[in-house]
Amino acid sequence: MRNRGSVVLVDKENQKIGLIKRTREGTVYYVFPGGGIKEGETPEEATIREAYEELGVKVAIRELIGKLEYNGTQYFYLAEMMEGEFGTGAGEEFTDLKRNRGTYEPVWVYIEECAFIDIRPREVIDIIQRFVCI
Repeated sequence: MRNRGSVVLVDKENQKIGLIKRTREGTVYYVFPGGGIKEGETPEEATIREAYEELGVKVAIRELIGKLEYNGTQYFYLAEMMEGEFGTGAGEEFTDLKRNRGTYEPVWVYIEECAFIDIRPREVIDIIQRFVCI
C-alpha cells in the first residue's frame, strides 16, 4: 500500500479536465495525474512534483477535494496551472521503457464525455461535478 497525491486540473472555459490516458494489457482507461508520496513529502508536495513529472506543468494547489482509501490513502487536489506546457512531462513512466506498465498519455477530456469513458476512480468525477459546479 502506498499513499498518493493526484492533481485535478479543470479548464472551466473550455469545459475540459486533464487526465492520463492509460493503455495496459489491452484495456484503455483514464486516471488523474499523480503518484506515490515519497518519504518526507506531504501529499501536496507529491501532487506538485507529480504534476510536473507527468504533465510538464507547475501547479498551485487550491484545495483538497477528495480523499479515498484504496491501496493506501489517495488525495485529490484541485489545482491551477501556473506555467509549463501540458503534455510535456518527462517522468519515468515516459522515459523508462523497461517498466512494461503500458502507455501513459496526458490528455484533455471534455467534461461532458466523462460519463462515457472509464475514469478511475469514478468517485472523483462525481465530486468534481458537484464541487466545481461545472
